[in-house]
Amino acid sequence: MCSLGFARSLGFALIPLATCCIVANLLLFFPDGQMDFVKDNHLTKYVWFFMGIGGGGIAMFIPAITFLCMGKCANSCGTESCAMCGSVLAALIGLVGSGYCFFISAVALLNGPFCFTSLGWRSPFESDGPKYLFARESWSECIQPVHIVEWNVTLLSIMLGLSTLEFLICVIQIVSGLVNAVCRPCCYKQEYSLNA
Repeated sequence: MCSLGFARSLGFALIPLATCCIVANLLLFFPDGQMDFVKDNHLTKYVWFFMGIGGGGIAMFIPAITFLCMGKCANSCGTESCAMCGSVLAALIGLVGSGYCFFISAVALLNGPFCFTSLGWRSPFESDGPKYLFARESWSECIQPVHIVEWNVTLLSIMLGLSTLEFLICVIQIVSGLVNAVCRPCCYKQEYSLNA
């Protein structure tokens, strides 16, 4: 039952991480706190991949809810091993979701924001790769939205960090679930044979 309690604590940890991913992704739609940019489609294309909403957010609620409900599942199945196998499958979904969020956020961060420059609306740092991140003086190339580079770098970095934590939590549960699903029945068989 200790492993069920551990899984529940991982489920509780995933909920605020997933919620923060959703909020960070939503904020990317409103740079400078204005709705005009989303209406005029003046946003980076990567925002429309919904990496924080879908990958780091909604997809992560599947393992979170599964981990939280494992006690009920173990009671109805009659065995903790069955519940652990289900948690491994849910954690795999979490791995895919958090991996997707991490990958798209990293690509978006490397390509930089879509903004209005002296040459019109474009992605001025797309060809530079990550160099622009270390050359703050070049950020002034983006005239509108105001402080869009800081906005994107901050929110995308937050999503990178959150998705990394989500990924690690899912890996921990996969390892814990597999160990409990495989080893626990073997331990019970050995105990039974010793007592017999």
